[in-house]
Amino acid sequence: MIKSTTSSPVSGFGPSRRAVLVGLGAAGLSAPWISQARAAEFEWKFGHGFPASHPVHVHAAAAATTIREATGGRVKIDVFPNSQLGGDSDLLSQVRSGGVDFFSTGGLIFATVVPIAAISGTGFAFTDAGAVWTAMDGDLGAYIRTGFEKAGLHAFDRIWNNGFRQITTSSKPITGPQDLVNFKIRVPVSQVYISLFKALGASPTSINLAEVYTALQTRVVDGQENPLVVAESAKFYEVQKYCSLTNHVWDGSWIVMNAKTWRSAPDDVKAAVAKGFDDASLRQREAVTKTNKDLEESLKSKGVTFNATQPEPFREALRKAGFYADWKNRHGEEAWSLLEKSVGRLA
Repeated sequence: MIKSTTSSPVSGFGPSRRAVLVGLGAAGLSAPWISQARAAEFEWKFGHGFPASHPVHVHAAAAATTIREATGGRVKIDVFPNSQLGGDSDLLSQVRSGGVDFFSTGGLIFATVVPIAAISGTGFAFTDAGAVWTAMDGDLGAYIRTGFEKAGLHAFDRIWNNGFRQITTSSKPITGPQDLVNFKIRVPVSQVYISLFKALGASPTSINLAEVYTALQTRVVDGQENPLVVAESAKFYEVQKYCSLTNHVWDGSWIVMNAKTWRSAPDDVKAAVAKGFDDASLRQREAVTKTNKDLEESLKSKGVTFNATQPEPFREALRKAGFYADWKNRHGEEAWSLLEKSVGRLA
């Protein structure tokens, strides 16, 4: 059966909209109901390494939509997950050179070019999320952002949430610093993590994430530390029995833009972009908190036993080892005083 191009799908409504459009197009005419797609004045790329399901990507993509709507289509931001535009090191280089316009990752990775960004990852500095946001939405966060500017990057006012890191083990729960003495633990390839666990008496070994499952399975190491989402997605629960909620390191994800590109944008565009990402950060933070609660229940159902710890015994062990004094010297008196303003005395 051949359908007429001049009859409406609903009887009695005259010629179809398609037929009218075809006719008008042939005549070189236009009509007020034809949507005229407006080309974006600013087309920007946003690259990151998180999977598409991660709250960083989900809420960055939502913010991009909000920004486009708020600017009447003038700003189009395409968000690329899963390191589609390059790994973290490559994306960091690209955003500094202008090859990409936006990038997001943790402060400990940015620390290669913005050393002060590592201060938020100081071991056992934050006892809970409230202490994190007091510091990072306040004076400490503002101080860190000046470091980004010096590196040719504009960091938006609100850092996003990657959550706290926890320790999983195969043989025993970690209840205090005494349980880490001579404990073989996998850590990322980072001096921050190595120095932290050495100061606690452990035997840290840097292993790439893709190789951690095998290292745990073969007892090259007895445990590892990561956010819960990694323990779940990497199936560490198959080779680990315990998860100790140590909250030993918090690291967020900064949203940054090439500073030259940022400065060249009109004030109204900058205001809309800043509002879009900063408003989205609040929803993203809540999403990570909810995700971690759900993950804890999921891991329990897979046989993992959880226990909570208190931060002060770990802090005291780090003080005695000179850990805090060392990092205070590295970060400087001003930055350290801003950290302690929010979290209390460390060094």
